[in-house]
Amino acid sequence: MYEMEQIDERVILVGIDTGNEDAANRSLDELSELAKTAKAAVVGRLIQPRESAHPGTYIGKGKLTELKDLIWETDATGIICDDELTSAQLGNLEEELSCKIIDRTLLILDIFAARAVSGEGKIQVELAQLRYRASRLAGLGRSLSRLGGIGTRGPGEKKLEMDRRLIRERISRLKKELKDVEKHRELIRTQRKQSGLKVAALVGYTSAGKSSIENALTNAGILEDAMLFSTLDTTTRSLVLDNTQEILVTDTVGFIRKLPHHLVEAFKSTLEEAKYADIIIHVVDASNPQMDEQMHVVYDTLRQLGAADRPVITLFNKQDKLESAGSYRDFQAEYSIPASAKTGEGLAELKKALLEIVRREQIYVERLYDFSEASKIQLIRSRGQLLSEKYVPEGIEVKAYVPKDIYGKVCI
Repeated sequence: MYEMEQIDERVILVGIDTGNEDAANRSLDELSELAKTAKAAVVGRLIQPRESAHPGTYIGKGKLTELKDLIWETDATGIICDDELTSAQLGNLEEELSCKIIDRTLLILDIFAARAVSGEGKIQVELAQLRYRASRLAGLGRSLSRLGGIGTRGPGEKKLEMDRRLIRERISRLKKELKDVEKHRELIRTQRKQSGLKVAALVGYTSAGKSSIENALTNAGILEDAMLFSTLDTTTRSLVLDNTQEILVTDTVGFIRKLPHHLVEAFKSTLEEAKYADIIIHVVDASNPQMDEQMHVVYDTLRQLGAADRPVITLFNKQDKLESAGSYRDFQAEYSIPASAKTGEGLAELKKALLEIVRREQIYVERLYDFSEASKIQLIRSRGQLLSEKYVPEGIEVKAYVPKDIYGKVCI
């Protein structure tokens, strides 16, 4: 698998400015945070204004010379490019610079590899890494085929074909393993649906504080970390909203701009927790100056996952980090709530908003049941919200909220 060595890397960040200098700098700032998470020290940065990346070397010839000098001056061990490199770009840069070449995708894959804990997470990461590697082997193969003659005969060609075959076989095995995991996840989703419990998915940009919110709501005991992608494995916990109404809250992996397609594909079953949820809780880091841009990335990712039509509650988290309270509004959400996982601010309002959404699918019932209809009351208890149950000479007086889909079974 492609992984960065766990040593003190000294890296230079390299990016392309395609017409928005501020955006290019913000993207490199985020790349710097990713590098820090991967235990690399950033010793320099270089941005080239270009309409698009150079097809052969990512940056132009002049900037390449400048980058060589910068590597020498800073004693850098490698560079990290802010986009996914093609096999040609990767090979040409290695040849020109004689140092380690890492792109944004490989960096994120390395972080995911270090953070994966569960069997499913490890399978997903390895699958993404192998797909990344396979795409570069394919490019190398095409390059050799075009050249012909020297470099395409003998052991070299056999080694390349062997690598290809081994990767294909490993990918095939991992896909089968992942399919079994996905079947298990689908079974769990089916059981949740049959239980009648609504599911709220916590989504948001990486490091927005989703795990902290889930811990504050449910005492889930999930790792809270300032590093990017501290949570890869989804966790689901029960949350009681008003003494009797229960829902499930599930955490998801953080979103990020330029999320590698290899990861999206490999983590599809995990990311789809948002797609199959009844409610989206969008957690936003209100203290981050790039908040609006990060919110756009989250909504774009939700659209890609087919989860854009769910009711959304946006939590503007980390209010405790702000010098003064501001006015926050997410026009794509039904509710906008200033919050802080640290102080508990906004959590009561969140529960109230969740309850209001759940109530839309329920009908309030006050009814006297005959003693022979106890099974109907049991159905209400298991699928709805039984507010009160009083035994009187005539039968059983019930006050409850009943899901619309079982109303006909218990009230007719």
